[in-house]
Parts: sequence; structure tokens; C-alpha cells
Amino acid sequence: MARKSLESYTEKEVLELLHENVDAVILVDATTNRYRAMTRRNMFKELIEETGDYHDLIEKLWFHIEGSSELITDKYKAFVSYYADFKGKYSRRLKVFLEGSSTPHFVQMQVYPTRNEKQYIFVMDELDDDEYVEEFMTTKKVNTIQNTYLFSMYVDLVQDTTSSLSVTEISDETVNSSIKYSEWRLMTVNMIAPEDKDQFLKITDPEYLKANLAPGRTISLDCMMMNLEGTYIWVKLIFSRTATANEDDFRFVFMVQDIHENFEELMTTLRQYEELAIADSLTGLLNHGGIKTEMLNAIDAHKKEGTPVSLMMIDIDFFKQVNDNYGHSAGDRTLKEFAHIIEETVVDKDAHIGRWGGEEFVIVYRGKTGDELYEVSETLRKNVEAATFPEIGQLTCSVGVTELRDEDSFDDVFNRVDKALYMSKESGRNKVTLK
Repeated sequence: MARKSLESYTEKEVLELLHENVDAVILVDATTNRYRAMTRRNMFKELIEETGDYHDLIEKLWFHIEGSSELITDKYKAFVSYYADFKGKYSRRLKVFLEGSSTPHFVQMQVYPTRNEKQYIFVMDELDDDEYVEEFMTTKKVNTIQNTYLFSMYVDLVQDTTSSLSVTEISDETVNSSIKYSEWRLMTVNMIAPEDKDQFLKITDPEYLKANLAPGRTISLDCMMMNLEGTYIWVKLIFSRTATANEDDFRFVFMVQDIHENFEELMTTLRQYEELAIADSLTGLLNHGGIKTEMLNAIDAHKKEGTPVSLMMIDIDFFKQVNDNYGHSAGDRTLKEFAHIIEETVVDKDAHIGRWGGEEFVIVYRGKTGDELYEVSETLRKNVEAATFPEIGQLTCSVGVTELRDEDSFDDVFNRVDKALYMSKESGRNKVTLK
């Protein structure tokens, strides 16, 4: 067949060539939320039905988790309609995944308006170049700083508008759509963890931003927010006011940064330091400050809720002789073994055990009366008496027990349990006294 010159083509022939080569042509009506596929070839036969729900089509084409066919959690689907409206002609490249496949199909999409409002023509072609797949697989392995920013947009508070929306979990391209800032705020609060909602509403309030953020300044909030998969993660919400010559020009850049991994590492480190701050380095029990805090907390809980609270104070009998006769290293090992016996005897989660100092230990017990804790104390005393301590042999202990009274202060209850312990020691040791 002879090669035709450009001049010999008619418009009808060119349109026929386009029709023969285009993979998909779809008519869309955003008002009725319906679409109709005029042409479906190749992978589009499997991807798209002949007719269907327009929002479902958007989810298949681009409103899904970036780099997979995984659908977005239902709460975020409230935003789909804002991805469905187009202003004029629009073009974007899509990564589409057929069901059950992890290999991306790269699609070039053109959107054309029709004569009717909110009706469009989608023209799509699969780009069958291996370089696109290679680029995708390489990019997927590379984590950059930009990947930590899940969402960004430009906000004009005076006009109550947003623009240049970008959701990197869906696509790194900005959305050719807009949503009122007031609408976005009330929709997004549903994605914030319940305990953070009030703070979110405070710092996103237009009047708060106008009053508290000077041009060029930034404000941020760390909170938990639901991601597109429906899981709450730690994020940093950032508002930065654009510096313009007009003081009444309230324009902002808003960003959501994924800080979950770093935040979890920070919390783990802080918990470790917190444990070190309240733990006795020798026995691993609460130290003096830690057990005193539990005593104060228990007193507060008793006064608010009326929960019974009882205290036990324990002293190892003649412990000075252990240090004098066997050395301080043996004494330390004895204290650790003694603490172990206490922990094995008192296993209730409502009991807090601490080393008060030296050979004295304190147990704060919520939910038990003095009589009930007396029985626990007798069991502990017998367990200590029956135990054999390495290098030392047999030991005994003296115990004081008291129950918190409504009018008690910290000093009142502590002095009373201390007195009960003193009475046990004065009456011959290896005893329990309830006072």
C-alpha cells in the first residue's frame, strides 16, 4: 500500500484512525454519577464495565492506595466527588492495577468537557513501554523525604477556598479540583482520633489562624489521623502562612507529614527513660519516688471514687547482720531475691510494689481492705520464712499493714503503716501488724 502524504488525509480518516487506536473512550455524567464506555480495548475490557457508577470508576483509575489496587477506607470516600469534577481540559498519567495483579499498567488520560455542564469525555491509552514499569519498580524502592508528606494544599481563608490538592498516597500529581476550606475542615475532623478532635478544630479554625499566625510563620500539631487504609497513625499537621505585602491576605500552605515511625521510636525511648526514672536499679521494682507517686495516686482515687486502698510496709529482719557477715554484694543479691519473692506472692495488677530504701519495701494495694491485705501479708511472711537465700540461708521479715481512711493525708496513712511495722518489730519480729 502506497504511503499517503499528510495532505491526502481527510479529517474523517484521521478521526477513524484515532478511533482504531485509542484504548478507551468513556462518556461521564458527574451530575447523575454514571458513565458509559463507548470504546474498551485491551486491559480496559477487564478494568471497566460498559456502564457503571462514576465514583467507582474514579476509585479504579486513581482514587486508590498509591502503588497498588488496594481501596481506600470508606471514610475517605467522602472526598471522591471532589476528584470527579473538572474545569476545562485536563490530562494526567495514571498507575492502574487489574484485580489480583501487582504489576502496574501506565495509562495516559485526557479529559474533555462537553457542551453540557459536568459531562466529560475520558480518552485513555495504555503506555506499553517497559521503561515506565521499570521506573515504577525503581521508584517504589526509594524512600525520600517527600514521601513522608501525605497531603498538601493551598488555602485562602478570605475566599474560603483550597487549591493544588495533593494526596501522595494516591498520586504525586495535584488534583484539578477545589473544595471549600470550611467543608474540608468538617470532613477531615472525622479522620482525626477522638482524643485529638478538639485540638484539630482549634488550630484549623480560620479565626484562630488569622489571630495567631503572622506572615511567614508556621504552626503545627502532632496527632493521630486515619490513613487511607483505615489505620490511625501519628502525623504532624503543619500550617504555614504565606508572606505577602497585604496584611489582610490570609493564605496558607497546609501539609500532613507522616511521623508515625519516628514518633513510635521516640515514645519507646521516652518510656525507657521514664522506667529508668522510677525504677530501683537493684531490684527492678519501683524506686522511692515511683512508689510514693503510686501512694499519692491511690489516695486521690480513693477520695474521688471511694475505692478501698491499703498499704503494706515490709522490713527484712536483722538485715544489717547480712551486710556485716557476708558483705554488701551478698546483701544486694539477698535484696534482689527478697524482691523476687514479693513479686511472686503479690501478682495482682492492682498492687504496686516498691523499694522504699535500704531493706524496706512498700506495697500499695487498690481494691483491698486492710483485713484482706493482712491475709496477703501473712502469706508473704510465711513465703519469706520458708525460702532459702543463697549464701545466707534463712531470713524473716516484719510487716505493717493499714487501710486508708477517708480523712487521711499522705502523712497520716504513711505514719500509721510505719507505726504498724514498728509494732511488729518491737513484738519480736517475723510478725504482721494491722493498724
